[in-house]
Amino acid sequence: MIQAQTKNTSKVVKPAQKPASTANPLKTFDDSVNYAIGMNIVGFYKQQGEVKINPAIITRAINDAQTGKKPLMTDADVNQCMGVLTEKYQQKMMQQQQAKAKPNIEEGEKFLAVNKTKQGVLTTPSGLQYEVLRAGDGPKPSANDTVTVNYKGTLINGNVFDDSYARGQAATFPLNRVIRGWTEGVQLMPVGSKYKFYIPYQLGYGLNGAGEDIPGGSVLIFEVELLSVSGK
Repeated sequence: MIQAQTKNTSKVVKPAQKPASTANPLKTFDDSVNYAIGMNIVGFYKQQGEVKINPAIITRAINDAQTGKKPLMTDADVNQCMGVLTEKYQQKMMQQQQAKAKPNIEEGEKFLAVNKTKQGVLTTPSGLQYEVLRAGDGPKPSANDTVTVNYKGTLINGNVFDDSYARGQAATFPLNRVIRGWTEGVQLMPVGSKYKFYIPYQLGYGLNGAGEDIPGGSVLIFEVELLSVSGK
C-alpha cells in the first residue's frame, strides 16, 4: 500500500539580522572637521531657504572635485548659479528688513513731513532737514577734513542713543567716515556753529539700524556743535 505524501507547511525560520553598527565613525580630528564642514554647508543653505538640499548631488559634486573627475558644471556656470542664489537671498533679507522697519519708516515720514513746515527748518535736496541754533563765523569743513564736535543724538520719541556732552568728551573723526547725513550736514556748518539735524533713515543707518538703540528705518535727530576743523 502506497502512503500519500503530505506537504510540509512549517515556516522556515531565518536567522536574525545583526543590527546596524552605531559606532561613531569620527575617529580622528580630520574626520570631525570634515563632518563639521558638511554640517556648516547644509546648515547655511537650509537657513537661507532658497534651495532644496539634495545630499546625493552634493556628495557627487564633492567626490568629483576630490577625485578630479570632469565636473558637470563649468566654473562660469557655478559662479552664475551661486550669484543668482546670493541675489535671491539678499532680496529676501531686504524684504524682511523692510517689513520689520516699516512702522518706523512710516512714523518717520510723518514726522519729517510736519517738521519741514516749521519756521527755521531748511531741507536739502537729499531730504536732510536742519536748523541753525547758533551761527558761527569760522571756516566750513570739506568731506575729507577731520572735525571735532560735541553732539547729542535722539530718536523722534526722545530716546537718547548717544551724547558726547554726557560723556564729557568731544568726538574727533574724519567727516567722510560717518553716516551720510553727518557728512552732508556738518559741511554746512562754520566752526563755532550749533545746528540741529533731522536725518531720514536713508541718510542714517538705513533698514538695518545700529545696535539695540537705533531700530531700522529710524529718523535721527542730532544737535551738533562744530568745535574745530583740522588744518583750518
